[in-house]
Amino acid sequence: MNSSLLSVLIQRQAEKYGDRVALRYRDYQTESWVPVSWNRFAETVKTVSNALIELGVGVQENIAVFSQNKPESLYMDFGAFGVRAVTVPFYATSSEAQVHYMVNDAEIRFVFVGEQLQYDVAFRVMSLGTQVKQIIIFDKTVRRDARDETSIYFDEFLKLGEASSHQEEVDKRTSESGNGDIANILYTSGTTGDSKGVMLHHSCYEAAFPAHDQRFPQLGDTDVVMNFLPYTHVFERAWTYWCLTMGCTLAVNLRPQDIQKTIKEIRPTAMCSVPRFWEKVYAGVQEKINATTGLKKKLMLDAINVGREHNLEYVFKGLTPPTMLHMKYKFYEKTIYSVLKKTIGIDNGRFFPTAGAAIPPVVQEFVLSVGINMVAGYGLTESTATVSCEENGDHVIGSVGSLMPHTQVKIGEDNEILLRGASVTHGYYKKEAATKAAFTEDGWFRTGDAGYIKDGHLFLTERIKDLFKTSNGKYIAPQAIEAKLVVDRYIDQISIIADERKFVSALIIPEYSLVEEYAVKQGIMYTSMEELLQNPKIINLFKERIDTLQQQFAHYEQIKKFTLLPHPFSMERGELTNTLKIKRNVLKKNYAAEIEKMYEE
Repeated sequence: MNSSLLSVLIQRQAEKYGDRVALRYRDYQTESWVPVSWNRFAETVKTVSNALIELGVGVQENIAVFSQNKPESLYMDFGAFGVRAVTVPFYATSSEAQVHYMVNDAEIRFVFVGEQLQYDVAFRVMSLGTQVKQIIIFDKTVRRDARDETSIYFDEFLKLGEASSHQEEVDKRTSESGNGDIANILYTSGTTGDSKGVMLHHSCYEAAFPAHDQRFPQLGDTDVVMNFLPYTHVFERAWTYWCLTMGCTLAVNLRPQDIQKTIKEIRPTAMCSVPRFWEKVYAGVQEKINATTGLKKKLMLDAINVGREHNLEYVFKGLTPPTMLHMKYKFYEKTIYSVLKKTIGIDNGRFFPTAGAAIPPVVQEFVLSVGINMVAGYGLTESTATVSCEENGDHVIGSVGSLMPHTQVKIGEDNEILLRGASVTHGYYKKEAATKAAFTEDGWFRTGDAGYIKDGHLFLTERIKDLFKTSNGKYIAPQAIEAKLVVDRYIDQISIIADERKFVSALIIPEYSLVEEYAVKQGIMYTSMEELLQNPKIINLFKERIDTLQQQFAHYEQIKKFTLLPHPFSMERGELTNTLKIKRNVLKKNYAAEIEKMYEE
């Protein structure tokens, strides 16, 4: 029987590449990037495998990795695959309630944590009487709780495997591993608030890799890839595994907020990201143009127009641009575009897959106009990421590319995109009913996204499932947040805004009589409800109450801004159904101005 590819991948690459650099990580003490060779990577993975056996980790046992991006996360993945264990990544920002749920659901005994925040949450969860037996801490500077008698640091964990006394058992398990094993369980937010664990078998990854080799032959072992999105995100995870199969060098970005600094230090050739990254680039350029005057401003605007015409009207349509236009493009390439790329830190950049949310067409047009190869794509956790993406030079604004060779897609009822293929999940962990509901009778996976196919390109139109996705690629279940907040006596109705937005906001209908009572007690004078609801004391009252109620949510699920509305939602204006359910699309239209105001920079 052939071992699963991921269980032997790092060892095989070490045989091929030896002391070449496999990955780099930033040491924040010295402000330098520390290289790790393929040999050292393979050695550490082998030690992790031995240490896991020493801890008594069984075949297909679930292990949690609760950390931001660190090399240790990768050592854990591949060390676990070597002994047929399953890694379950948690977002570094997960709340205590979420971690508690996942730990119980996946029956986890060992939790590997990154930094202080994750340790503190994991220790509190462990104290609640879960199955967690031990916490292993990546960062040596983490302070352990005085009551903690069982946690160990990662270097102590490695010492358990350094003698390699279990190598025989490791080799046996590796040889028995196969693509029928589960590799990962990735938890996604459900509309009811309960997460579902998406099972990704080794077969899912093994189907995805050759399809990507075929689609992107330009990626190879000379590429330097920045890992910016969290490894918990299926997009970054599957992409990172694939990059390792290609022999790329990874640069592991620890803190997402540092990307603008770290990208300039590394100057990668490739990086996958969510649209938010490019939205910020676009906004930055627009700001610069607005602050510029005279000839310089004229040249910048002309450069973008020339690029748009050259690339979008000719090159991407397979046409030859007129000589004059091409000469102007080449001039701007040497002057304006190259300066822009250097300023961002992508002057070596060749390839930028972007997915996880809809890309605003104006942003997509701009990025492609200035010669940045942003490749739009679409995928889900359940499909091991990529379902469709643009091929080299085949850009159609608004589409998410053409279908990948390993995936079948058809359009079902309500224009729902349905999937079939070897990279599609076998189902949700221990959730038979949810698994059954996710597939049609004849075995197609329901994505919950509506769309259409035109000239071989896939276009998304809307989300059927009432599940929001922020522009950072995080899923938000609006009902779960609303249900939590509407219990407050000052809140009559609430509607969450988050889809394709960079953070969660809310439209709130207060209990007017209670607000008026409060105003009297506080001696607040007002002439109308509009005026009262804009009073800083009233806004603060709501902010404090909301902050208290949303403590159990992860950081990205929490409401950052809200608008108090002076009139209730009404059926007359089409905002409510006959059963008084909120119609989100109508609110979006009716309160467009209020919503936009909350997202003004």
